[in-house]
Amino acid sequence: MTRNGRRTSPVEHGFPHLDTVRAAVTALFRRLSYEGIRTYDTSFSPADAAFAADEDLHLGAHRVASAIVGALRLPDARMVVCFRAMEQAATVELAAGPEYFIEVNDRFRTHRRDLAAALAHEVTHVLLHRLDLRFPATADNEILTDTAAAYLGVGWLLLDAYREDELTHQKLGYLTPEEFGYVLARRALLLGEDLSAWFTSPQAYEAYVRGRALAERELHRAPLAAADRAERRRYARDRRAGAAAPGASYRFEPDPAGTGTGAGTGTGTRVSFPCPVCGQRLRLPLRGPVRARCGLCRTVLECDT
Repeated sequence: MTRNGRRTSPVEHGFPHLDTVRAAVTALFRRLSYEGIRTYDTSFSPADAAFAADEDLHLGAHRVASAIVGALRLPDARMVVCFRAMEQAATVELAAGPEYFIEVNDRFRTHRRDLAAALAHEVTHVLLHRLDLRFPATADNEILTDTAAAYLGVGWLLLDAYREDELTHQKLGYLTPEEFGYVLARRALLLGEDLSAWFTSPQAYEAYVRGRALAERELHRAPLAAADRAERRRYARDRRAGAAAPGASYRFEPDPAGTGTGAGTGTGTRVSFPCPVCGQRLRLPLRGPVRARCGLCRTVLECDT
């Protein structure tokens, strides 16, 4: 595909779904709790996703699906996997269980390298169904599923299935490659995990690096004390004006407790901003350096409000 004489990619890039991705991470923390999230501290092993050259297709598919079920803490769920011609990579029939039927695109009969990635998305659908966690819109619900898969340790397979060169373009899932990288990086920041060596696709690794850069920048946004000089100047200017500039992640609002300072109704002002780990909004009075603890993910944040 070319545009204005330049080759363009049919794969969407960048961060077009970022608001929904962030909301999905917050929803996971609220539904599973901090302790629940910590139980997913080990990512799905590349060895469990691999197929031996002589392994039976159906037995191997059920082996991988069962391993993903275990990784997602669904021990009483059984996956029945079959293959057929279809447009989608895979679909799952969501019912009461314990058996769930996954249909997989026929192309994975020969492209077994990415079969685990397709299964990871569908088994995550089952997990969210069991948790009764969903977003109202179908498109947003698919973003939630990919985000949950990545944040809970099996979705790195979906990013690794992204490959792009002069002849081929392949991407599984609904997140862009960079958004997958962003979610995986946020997971890594929480759990101290580094998946860099696991990627077999060079393009997937590059997308992970771009997503990680955004996740790391969020650790240096005002009013966090680690904000860089430009961020601090912008925040100070907005604080004096009593209004955040367009695009800022923080906003100023009246402080009902009257513990902050600033112009307003006489009750003071506070700043609200998203926790860089779980995304829940924190509200702090404007009183300078302060240490805050997020009530949802328990992260202790050094701030300068």
